[in-house]
Amino acid sequence: MKIVKTLAALLLFYLCALAQSNDDLVKQARKLNSEGQQDQALAIFNKLLQADPNMYEAHLGAGIALDLQGKYDEARRHLAQAIEVAPPESKPQAMRNMAFSYAFEGKADEAAKFEQPLYDQHIAKNNFFSAGETANELARIYLESGDLDNAQKWYQRGHEAALKQANPTPAQKDLWEFRWEHAQARLAARRGNKGEAQKHVAAAKAVLDKGTNSEQAPFFPYLEGYVAYYLGDYKSAITSLQKADQRDPFILVLLAQAYEKSGDKTQAADYYRKVLGVNFHGPTNAFARPLAKKKLS
Repeated sequence: MKIVKTLAALLLFYLCALAQSNDDLVKQARKLNSEGQQDQALAIFNKLLQADPNMYEAHLGAGIALDLQGKYDEARRHLAQAIEVAPPESKPQAMRNMAFSYAFEGKADEAAKFEQPLYDQHIAKNNFFSAGETANELARIYLESGDLDNAQKWYQRGHEAALKQANPTPAQKDLWEFRWEHAQARLAARRGNKGEAQKHVAAAKAVLDKGTNSEQAPFFPYLEGYVAYYLGDYKSAITSLQKADQRDPFILVLLAQAYEKSGDKTQAADYYRKVLGVNFHGPTNAFARPLAKKKLS
């Protein structure tokens, strides 16, 4: 009996040590990926998958690294496997990352196949704020993929869903009004409707001036810059976008394009290079990174 207990304890110790070792390797690979060292990160993820072909974290990490390299088909093979083997609590994360993978190529309808089920799940659970955020995420993918009609549909769906949340606070109502005006301003600018765009910019500013959502303030200069850029006022776009979050690759790529349209190719190239220094996996980088690579090639 003592021998059996000893062997069981040794096995448990070995399994715990192995799990800890794998966790450390995943963290190391993620760090390498965030530093732009995708090849080194992939070497670690592939090593982990050789030992455990169904390791969720390794498939997800490999898919992310491959997307950042522009190897989208290979990335999606890993992301599909990540969705397949993900524990229930991680499956939404894997599905969102698959949607982002399609956003890198501007394939919004394919992204919707992974975002819409998440939206439907939130609606079914009466989690209307999360449904609104998912709808807005998909709307933005449609917008930056050039499908303005579907973008408007999903922004409106997100706004309406969020307002169904039981007992929203005044601040929560203001947040969703700000987001709705923000979205409508960008849509109008993309359609070349200057008056409509400026009306919604003013409405967004009025909501922000209530002071109920001060954390949204950094998104206003981005809105001003976005609208100015798509209405052809590149000087104003640069002025506003320089006040926005300089860690956001989408803002950086807008700045690059505004400088390029203004004839300043040196500044444009500098900003395109800054975009490629960002190594996270999300919609803003999906919109920015492929364009920056193309411009700098």
